[in-house]
Amino acid sequence: MRAFKIDTLTVGPDQPLLIIAGPCVIETLDQCLLIGQRLRDCCKSLGFSYVFKASFDKANRSSITSPRGPGLDDGLNILAKVRQKLQVPVTTDLHESGQAKAVGQVVDLVQIPAFLCRQTDLLVAAARTGKPVNVKKGQFLSPAEMTNVVTKLAEAQSASEGDKGIMLTERGTFFGYNRLVNDFIGLADMMDLGYPVCFDVTHSTQQPGGLGTQSGGRPDRAPLLAKLAVTAGVQALFLEAHPHPKKALSDAATMLTLEAAEQTLADVAKLRKTAGTRE
Repeated sequence: MRAFKIDTLTVGPDQPLLIIAGPCVIETLDQCLLIGQRLRDCCKSLGFSYVFKASFDKANRSSITSPRGPGLDDGLNILAKVRQKLQVPVTTDLHESGQAKAVGQVVDLVQIPAFLCRQTDLLVAAARTGKPVNVKKGQFLSPAEMTNVVTKLAEAQSASEGDKGIMLTERGTFFGYNRLVNDFIGLADMMDLGYPVCFDVTHSTQQPGGLGTQSGGRPDRAPLLAKLAVTAGVQALFLEAHPHPKKALSDAATMLTLEAAEQTLADVAKLRKTAGTRE
């Protein structure tokens, strides 16, 4: 498996578990700092690596009236301040290839949303930032089909800045209506592709369109999924947390409270000691 660096952190076999966590969308700088500091300190106490995550734009909301975030310029400005004040790496979603240069100048890890994971121009633009890239597996793809995604990224990285690192994230697969399921055999198959794999704990509980104009969710099941993924041997976990999830501007139905996130990570740490890591 190909380990890689996110700023000074190393991700891969026999490394500390990486936690990518924060609010779904950037709301305010103060809120991002509050969330980021709580999660950073929790991860440090448990021996985990930590990357702060928040989106400057949520371009795939269920309803046109749903809040989308502060936008590229203001969002990246907040992320840069979080990075500087908390001294942690940061990541955010990249939705359009034209955003890649600006995003790459601020973040330490570029994230490709699940619905966009096959967009060749977007993947190539992400690879050309010179930063490692985390791609969320589309809810409509099999694990084996991610081979094509990593091939696009690897070739584009090789042609520009070199191999800066690739990570794949599992976030559930469509099953009928308003439901995602997690295929843990498929999770192992994706790890066999040779790249670090992240498990998206909170989005995996999502019920797409389950509330009509917005997605529903089962955040009460997120801790269970986190434990299963760590036992399976993933190299990273992704989760979203908020001081008051029901008041969140995005993914209110799936985000964890900060207390629930901290407890989940503490439970995961206990399992991590006995589960071992996957080569």
